Amino acid sequence: MVLAGWEVKSLRAGKAQLVDSYVLLKDGEAWLLGSHFTPLTTASTHVIADPTRSRKLLLNQRELEKLFAAVQQKGYACVCLSLYWSKHLIKCEIALGKGKKEYDKRHTERERDSDRELQRAVRTKGKED
Repeated sequence: MVLAGWEVKSLRAGKAQLVDSYVLLKDGEAWLLGSHFTPLTTASTHVIADPTRSRKLLLNQRELEKLFAAVQQKGYACVCLSLYWSKHLIKCEIALGKGKKEYDKRHTERERDSDRELQRAVRTKGKED
């Protein structure tokens, strides 16, 4: 990953969030979008910090080709699962995922509704006793 100095300090302090982040593959490069690195007030005093900027991922050609093939041909989505340290380097764990089908979504929603009904029934029964 290509990071600025204040981003590394922010990551060491545990101020990085990967919620709603994804990996965009374009022009033979991989970019991490949607991640948020909160700037530390002590580390980014002389720099205008953009906490949600696009960050370039450093991958070798074989890894890039594998990701491009999976995303373009098979319809997978590429997401970042975690950031971790490997000696002095910051690594980004990337995964390929496929979205749910419509019938899977309906099934999940049905389960959620039945669980909610069950919880309501348990609560009302507990109040009656």
